[in-house]
Amino acid sequence: MTEPLLALKVDVDTWRGTREGVPRLLSLLDRHNVRATFLFSLGPDHTGRAIKRVFRKGFLKKVSRTSVVEHYGLRTLMYGTLLPGPDIGRREADLMRAVRDAGHEVGIHCWDHIRWQDHVAGQTPEWTRREMQRAADRFAEIFGTPARTHGAAGWQMNEAAYACERTLGLDYASDGRGTHPFQPIDVSGKILGVPQLPTTLPTLDELIGIDGLTGDNVDQHLLRLTQGATRDQVYTLHAELEGMRLGATFDRLLSGWKAQGYRLATCRDCFESLDCSALPRHYVVLDEIPGRSGTLALQGPAAL
Repeated sequence: MTEPLLALKVDVDTWRGTREGVPRLLSLLDRHNVRATFLFSLGPDHTGRAIKRVFRKGFLKKVSRTSVVEHYGLRTLMYGTLLPGPDIGRREADLMRAVRDAGHEVGIHCWDHIRWQDHVAGQTPEWTRREMQRAADRFAEIFGTPARTHGAAGWQMNEAAYACERTLGLDYASDGRGTHPFQPIDVSGKILGVPQLPTTLPTLDELIGIDGLTGDNVDQHLLRLTQGATRDQVYTLHAELEGMRLGATFDRLLSGWKAQGYRLATCRDCFESLDCSALPRHYVVLDEIPGRSGTLALQGPAAL
């Protein structure tokens, strides 16, 4: 019996997360001799525009639990409103290349995180393709090669985005939430895009503040979820959380997962272990999950 695999997917949302959180994560992962998949926001940091989410169901409750100012910083929360949004890809290209050179997988998170997360679900195919192409062009400019993977900001997608992933030549993507790898299909049963490796585990910001969970004990809750699991797992962490104030929590998680017998790896390691011709086909649905406001792209029912 082969050891179960737990893929580490790092979403890098902001300029601060890139310049401060990513180096800390590199140091921590290197200490554990582990490689991860880093997905970068490649254009402007407009985090301050997230203020519009105040009207979204459940948003204020989530903010009160997870201390957004503490994790993201006041200055970041003004980018795109009171302060101009810094161009992350322009400023941090050397650091992004250093992540690749350290042996980690790199891919696309988005061009503009807030713009994608807050608007893509209701946008046109033209808008979607334009946003994805801008991110793909910047990735190629920074790394000298085309991107091979994508993980949607905020787990937000539309049908055109799935199709564009195939057009861009991606091998696979990790755009939504689910339980196991699958091939997405549209309502007519037609294959959409590329194979999906959905995030299978809850994130720290979805758990902290619920049922007495804090940064000091949330790792034990997650380890109970993974104890004895027979399927491979995908865990999404954030440079702004695990790479900063929740670094000690993530350190304990890495140690705990290794003690449970998991092989900690990149999403590509997980993808390359698959027989893509035999992947189950699933519809993709929009629905809510505990601890997060709004709807997300979720792995839906399997095709009959």
